[in-house]
Amino acid sequence: MKVLAPIYGLTDAGAEAQRLQAAGVDGAFTFEGPHDVFLPLAVAAAASDLSLMSNVAIAFPRNAVHMAHSAWDLQQLSQHRFTLGLGTQIRTHIERRFGEEFDHPVERMRDTVGALRAVFASWQDGVPLDYHGQYRTHTLMTPIFSPQPSEFGPPLVVVGGLGPRMCAMAAEVADGLAVMPVTSEQFFTERTLPAVQSGLGRRDAAVGTAEEFEILPELIVCVGRTPEEQDAADAGCRALLGFYASTPAYKPVFEIEGKGHIQPLARSLTREGRWEDLAELIDDELLNAIAVRGTPQEVAAQIARRYAAHTGRVAIYTPYGLADGLLEEVIDQIHAI
Repeated sequence: MKVLAPIYGLTDAGAEAQRLQAAGVDGAFTFEGPHDVFLPLAVAAAASDLSLMSNVAIAFPRNAVHMAHSAWDLQQLSQHRFTLGLGTQIRTHIERRFGEEFDHPVERMRDTVGALRAVFASWQDGVPLDYHGQYRTHTLMTPIFSPQPSEFGPPLVVVGGLGPRMCAMAAEVADGLAVMPVTSEQFFTERTLPAVQSGLGRRDAAVGTAEEFEILPELIVCVGRTPEEQDAADAGCRALLGFYASTPAYKPVFEIEGKGHIQPLARSLTREGRWEDLAELIDDELLNAIAVRGTPQEVAAQIARRYAAHTGRVAIYTPYGLADGLLEEVIDQIHAI
């Protein structure tokens, strides 16, 4: 099984990509955070042979043609190693941080994927651009603004999702589904997989076969070889999960694990500015349910049990400092799946 790991910075993106590649990582991804999601990938593409992915580019505030240009250029620069990962973010950020509309996110994301495919077809195959969607319209593409057809073809388009409707839509129209990291084995089995199967049943052959569709689990990995390393990992993962718990969109995952009551508690803590208290909401039971946790061998065994039948690669998050050699051990164990 292949492994993707994050690149957080911009100025050190090239060096970090090289470090990850030397550690045996197969691919790198970037976030929407303090830096542009695409620019570090350009640096990483020039510095390494890793596969690359935006994980995720927030789609609604961006024009589809702008996203298409960034994705096309990264596909060329990386020589067919780029995947365009798209996500919705949450209503508060879309409306208040970006100043854009959020209503009907599933339909908006479907429209975004359709618009991107139309732009890609105009560049690659010379199809006149004539896209009329529910939220996006694109009807002009002149030669001066059109890149040359690519020997590598258009990049793959993956949609990040958690809710059943978004997951089903991704399976219907996209090349893959990036399963959000706040999930559990039970939620993945009982909610995500049935939604994917529902969407695949409506998939048009022109989009691709069901076998070509990728499920990409994103995993919070709590790994340690010693009690001290495990304690450090647990603390970082509890803090991250406590932060995620404040988001209403993740409440169904906590509910299915019998912990739905912590979501409003986490939301209250963030409103009070008590960020340091969020980690206390995540007990061992919940940490074990959502994260993959233990030694490198135990982490790999859990990944194999939960996901090996459904995917050939995973994206990992380690929100804490990894001790020397630990990343390499984890990667070796996951590769062995």
